[in-house]
Amino acid sequence: MSDISASNLRGAVDLSSLVRPPNGDQSAAPGAEGGALTVPSLVVDATDSNFTGILELSNTVPVIVEFYAGEPGDALAKLVAQFGGRLMLATVDAQANPQLQQAFNVTAVPTTAAVVGGRPVPLFQGQVADDQARQVLEQVLAVAAQNGVTGTVTPEEAGEEDADAEPVEEPLPPLHQEAYDAIGRGDYPTAMAAYEKAIAQDPRDDQAMAGLAQVSLLHRLHGVSASDIRTAAGDRPQDLDPQLAVADLDVSGGHLEDAFDRLLSLFPTLDADSKTTVRTRLLDYFQIAGADDPRVVAARRRLTALLY
Repeated sequence: MSDISASNLRGAVDLSSLVRPPNGDQSAAPGAEGGALTVPSLVVDATDSNFTGILELSNTVPVIVEFYAGEPGDALAKLVAQFGGRLMLATVDAQANPQLQQAFNVTAVPTTAAVVGGRPVPLFQGQVADDQARQVLEQVLAVAAQNGVTGTVTPEEAGEEDADAEPVEEPLPPLHQEAYDAIGRGDYPTAMAAYEKAIAQDPRDDQAMAGLAQVSLLHRLHGVSASDIRTAAGDRPQDLDPQLAVADLDVSGGHLEDAFDRLLSLFPTLDADSKTTVRTRLLDYFQIAGADDPRVVAARRRLTALLY
C-alpha cells in the first residue's frame, strides 16, 4: 500500500486518452440544482465510455476507483458511504474496460486508485483491512484539500436509503483531528507535533505512528523538485542524503520495492550512525505501507539479515 502525497498528482498515470471517450457518453457527470451538487449514487459504474464524467466529478470530490473481476465487493462502498459525501466510488470491470485497465496500469485485480482534480493517485492492490483502507481514504482527502478539492455531493437515493444508511463517520480522536486539519492546511510541522503528542499519550497508537511517518514524508518532499532529487541521487550514488530523498520520492509514488532495494543495497557500505538512520527511515516506510504488505515482509527479512 502506497503513501499518498501531493507528488502523486504529478501524472503517475496518463489519463489523456480518456478525455474524449468513444460515443461521448458522460452519464457519470453530476448535476447541480439550487447550488447543491447531486449525483445518482455515491457508487457509480465507470466504463471506458463514461470516464470523462468521473474526471469532471473529481474536481468536486475525490473519486476512488476500484478495478474488479466478476462482481465488485461491498467493503469500499460501505467505507465511502461513511464519509458524508466527501468521497465517491467508481467501480470498473477491468476485463470489460481495457482502455481504463491500460490507463491505470492495472496488472491484477482488485486494484484501487483515486482521481483528484482529474489527476490519478495509485493506492493499493489486493484486499486490505477496513482500518487500513480508511486510513488511505483519509490521506486522499488530505491531499485533495491541499489541491482545493473540498466539495461534497448528495446522492439522489439518500432519502430512500435513510433507513438502511451506514453510520456516519466516527469523529477522530482530538489529536488525530488536529493533525488531519493541519495536513489539510499544508501545515506539516503542526500535524507532526499532534501525532507526537498522541504517541506520547499512547505508545501503542499505531494509527498515530503511521500518521507521523506519512506526514513526515510529506514534509520532507514539500516544495522540492522530483527531477532535482533524482539528479542528485544519480550524481552521488554513495551519498546517503540524496539516496534517502529519492527513496522518499519512490515511496510517495508507490514504488516501495525500489525504495527498499535502494537503501538496503547501500546499507552494508555505511558507518554505524548512517545504518541507524537508514533503519529508522525503513521502519517509517514499514509503518506507512502496513506490516502485512508482502513488500514490507520481504524488506524486513532482508534488513534483519543485514543487521545480524
